[in-house]
Amino acid sequence: MPHSRVTPSTPSPSDVDVTREELHSRHIEMRGYRRSDGLFEVEGRVTDRKPHDFVPGGIGEMVPANRPIHDMGVRLVFDEQMVVLGVHTFSDAVPYAACIGGGEALQALKGLHISNGWSREVRSRLGGARSCTHLMELLIPMATAAFQSMTVTRKGHPERLDAHGRPTKIDSCYAYAAHRDLVQQRWPAFHRPLPPEE
Repeated sequence: MPHSRVTPSTPSPSDVDVTREELHSRHIEMRGYRRSDGLFEVEGRVTDRKPHDFVPGGIGEMVPANRPIHDMGVRLVFDEQMVVLGVHTFSDAVPYAACIGGGEALQALKGLHISNGWSREVRSRLGGARSCTHLMELLIPMATAAFQSMTVTRKGHPERLDAHGRPTKIDSCYAYAAHRDLVQQRWPAFHRPLPPEE
Protein backbone atom coordinates (compact mmCIF):
# COMPACT_ATOMS: atom_id res chain seq x y z
CA MET A 1 0.00 0.00 0.00
CA PRO A 2 1.53 3.39 -0.92
CA HIS A 3 2.27 5.77 1.90
CA SER A 4 0.53 9.14 1.97
CA ARG A 5 2.78 12.11 1.44
CA VAL A 6 3.12 14.24 4.55
CA THR A 7 3.42 17.95 3.92
CA PRO A 8 5.84 19.60 6.34
CA SER A 9 4.31 22.31 8.47
CA THR A 10 5.34 25.86 7.73
CA PRO A 11 5.97 28.35 10.48
CA SER A 12 3.18 30.74 11.26
CA PRO A 13 3.92 34.39 10.38
CA SER A 14 4.53 35.23 14.03
CA ASP A 15 7.27 32.52 14.26
CA VAL A 16 9.35 33.52 11.25
CA ASP A 17 11.67 35.93 13.05
CA VAL A 18 11.59 34.24 16.45
CA THR A 19 14.78 32.76 17.90
CA ARG A 20 14.81 30.09 20.59
CA GLU A 21 17.00 29.41 23.60
CA GLU A 22 17.01 25.83 24.82
CA LEU A 23 16.09 25.56 28.49
CA HIS A 24 15.65 21.83 28.99
CA SER A 25 16.09 18.53 27.17
CA ARG A 26 14.17 15.33 27.95
CA HIS A 27 14.98 12.12 26.13
CA ILE A 28 12.69 9.10 26.48
CA GLU A 29 13.73 5.76 25.02
CA MET A 30 11.80 2.50 25.00
CA ARG A 31 12.90 -0.90 23.75
CA GLY A 32 11.25 -4.31 23.68
CA TYR A 33 13.07 -7.65 23.90
CA ARG A 34 12.43 -11.36 23.55
CA ARG A 35 14.34 -13.23 26.28
CA SER A 36 16.10 -16.57 26.04
CA ASP A 37 13.86 -17.97 28.79
CA GLY A 38 10.71 -17.48 26.68
CA LEU A 39 9.62 -14.30 28.44
CA PHE A 40 9.64 -10.71 27.17
CA GLU A 41 10.88 -7.38 28.45
CA VAL A 42 10.11 -3.77 27.76
CA GLU A 43 12.52 -1.15 29.05
CA GLY A 44 11.88 2.57 29.39
CA ARG A 45 14.46 5.21 30.26
CA VAL A 46 14.08 8.95 30.84
CA THR A 47 17.02 11.37 30.78
CA ASP A 48 16.73 15.06 31.69
CA ARG A 49 19.47 17.60 31.04
CA LYS A 50 19.79 21.37 31.10
CA PRO A 51 22.22 23.41 28.98
CA HIS A 52 23.26 25.39 32.07
CA ASP A 53 24.37 24.60 35.61
CA PHE A 54 21.36 23.75 37.75
CA VAL A 55 20.65 23.37 41.46
CA PRO A 56 17.58 21.10 41.92
CA GLY A 57 14.97 22.76 44.09
CA GLY A 58 17.49 25.42 45.02
CA ILE A 59 18.84 23.11 47.74
CA GLY A 60 20.34 20.09 45.98
CA GLU A 61 23.85 19.64 44.71
CA MET A 62 24.73 21.66 41.63
CA VAL A 63 24.41 19.65 38.42
CA PRO A 64 26.81 20.92 35.73
CA ALA A 65 25.43 21.90 32.33
CA ASN A 66 24.49 18.94 30.09
CA ARG A 67 25.05 16.37 32.82
CA PRO A 68 21.93 14.26 33.49
CA ILE A 69 19.68 15.45 36.29
CA HIS A 70 17.54 12.36 35.84
CA ASP A 71 18.77 9.19 34.17
CA MET A 72 16.48 6.44 35.32
CA GLY A 73 14.20 3.75 34.07
CA VAL A 74 12.08 0.64 34.41
CA ARG A 75 12.23 -2.89 33.00
CA LEU A 76 9.04 -4.94 32.96
CA VAL A 77 9.28 -8.70 32.46
CA PHE A 78 6.08 -10.25 31.08
CA ASP A 79 4.80 -13.40 29.44
CA GLU A 80 3.01 -13.91 26.12
CA GLN A 81 -0.32 -13.21 27.83
CA MET A 82 1.09 -9.77 28.80
CA VAL A 83 1.08 -10.47 32.54
CA VAL A 84 3.82 -8.66 34.46
CA LEU A 85 6.10 -11.16 36.20
CA GLY A 86 8.97 -8.91 37.25
CA VAL A 87 9.72 -5.22 37.76
CA HIS A 88 13.24 -3.78 37.88
CA THR A 89 14.12 -0.11 38.27
CA PHE A 90 17.44 1.69 37.89
CA SER A 91 18.58 5.18 38.78
CA ASP A 92 21.91 6.24 37.29
CA ALA A 93 21.34 9.93 38.05
CA VAL A 94 18.82 11.52 40.43
CA PRO A 95 18.55 15.04 41.88
CA TYR A 96 18.10 13.93 45.52
CA ALA A 97 19.36 10.94 47.54
CA ALA A 98 15.79 10.10 48.57
CA CYS A 99 14.85 9.51 44.92
CA ILE A 100 16.61 6.14 44.95
CA GLY A 101 13.79 4.61 46.99
CA GLY A 102 11.11 5.84 44.59
CA GLY A 103 11.20 2.67 42.53
CA GLU A 104 10.37 0.24 45.33
CA ALA A 105 6.61 0.78 45.06
CA LEU A 106 6.63 -0.42 41.43
CA GLN A 107 6.69 -4.00 42.73
CA ALA A 108 2.92 -3.48 43.11
CA LEU A 109 2.66 -4.01 39.33
CA LYS A 110 3.54 -7.71 39.53
CA GLY A 111 0.63 -9.79 38.33
CA LEU A 112 -0.99 -6.88 36.49
CA HIS A 113 -2.16 -7.53 32.93
CA ILE A 114 -0.87 -5.07 30.32
CA SER A 115 -4.18 -4.32 28.65
CA ASN A 116 -7.09 -1.88 28.74
CA GLY A 117 -7.09 -0.06 32.06
CA TRP A 118 -3.30 -0.20 32.44
CA SER A 119 -2.92 3.58 32.81
CA ARG A 120 -5.70 3.75 35.40
CA GLU A 121 -4.18 0.91 37.43
CA VAL A 122 -0.69 2.40 37.30
CA ARG A 123 -1.93 5.76 38.59
CA SER A 124 -4.09 4.10 41.24
CA ARG A 125 -1.25 1.99 42.61
CA LEU A 126 1.63 4.44 42.26
CA GLY A 127 0.24 7.99 42.23
CA GLY A 128 1.28 10.80 44.53
CA ALA A 129 3.99 10.25 47.12
CA ARG A 130 3.90 6.44 46.78
CA SER A 131 6.49 6.31 44.01
CA CYS A 132 8.77 8.33 41.74
CA THR A 133 6.73 10.47 39.36
CA HIS A 134 9.24 10.06 36.54
CA LEU A 135 9.16 6.27 36.71
CA MET A 136 5.36 6.21 36.98
CA GLU A 137 4.99 8.45 33.93
CA LEU A 138 7.30 6.14 31.95
CA LEU A 139 5.03 3.18 32.66
CA ILE A 140 2.02 4.61 30.80
CA PRO A 141 3.53 4.54 27.27
CA MET A 142 5.53 1.41 28.09
CA ALA A 143 2.31 -0.56 27.65
CA THR A 144 2.14 0.55 24.01
CA ALA A 145 5.82 -0.31 23.54
CA ALA A 146 5.10 -3.77 24.96
CA PHE A 147 2.24 -4.29 22.49
CA GLN A 148 4.43 -3.14 19.60
CA SER A 149 7.13 -5.54 20.71
CA MET A 150 4.70 -8.46 20.63
CA THR A 151 3.53 -7.95 17.04
CA VAL A 152 6.24 -10.33 15.82
CA THR A 153 4.82 -13.14 17.99
CA ARG A 154 1.26 -12.55 16.84
CA LYS A 155 1.74 -12.88 13.10
CA GLY A 156 -0.71 -15.43 11.79
CA HIS A 157 -2.85 -15.27 14.95
CA PRO A 158 -6.60 -14.76 14.43
CA GLU A 159 -7.84 -11.18 14.33
CA ARG A 160 -9.04 -9.93 17.72
CA LEU A 161 -12.80 -9.45 17.59
CA ASP A 162 -15.34 -7.96 19.97
CA ALA A 163 -18.52 -9.72 21.09
CA HIS A 164 -20.21 -8.76 17.80
CA GLY A 165 -17.41 -10.11 15.59
CA ARG A 166 -16.04 -6.65 14.78
CA PRO A 167 -12.23 -6.28 14.73
CA THR A 168 -11.17 -4.44 17.88
CA LYS A 169 -8.62 -2.47 15.86
CA ILE A 170 -11.45 -0.45 14.26
CA ASP A 171 -11.88 2.98 15.90
CA SER A 172 -8.83 2.29 18.10
CA CYS A 173 -6.99 5.28 16.60
CA TYR A 174 -7.30 8.01 13.96
CA ALA A 175 -6.04 5.89 11.05
CA TYR A 176 -8.34 2.99 11.93
CA ALA A 177 -11.51 5.11 12.21
CA ALA A 178 -14.47 3.18 10.76
CA HIS A 179 -14.96 5.71 7.97
CA ARG A 180 -11.36 5.77 6.74
CA ASP A 181 -9.81 4.05 3.72
CA LEU A 182 -7.69 1.73 5.87
CA VAL A 183 -10.79 0.07 7.30
CA GLN A 184 -12.40 -0.08 3.87
CA GLN A 185 -9.34 -1.92 2.52
CA ARG A 186 -8.88 -4.36 5.43
CA TRP A 187 -12.46 -4.93 6.59
CA PRO A 188 -14.87 -3.63 3.92
CA ALA A 189 -17.88 -5.16 5.70
CA PHE A 190 -17.24 -2.90 8.70
CA HIS A 191 -16.50 0.30 6.78
CA ARG A 192 -18.91 3.10 7.70
CA PRO A 193 -18.60 6.17 5.46
CA LEU A 194 -19.37 9.53 7.00
CA PRO A 195 -22.76 10.98 6.10
CA PRO A 196 -22.56 13.69 3.41
CA GLU A 197 -22.24 17.24 4.68
CA GLU A 198 -25.40 19.30 4.32
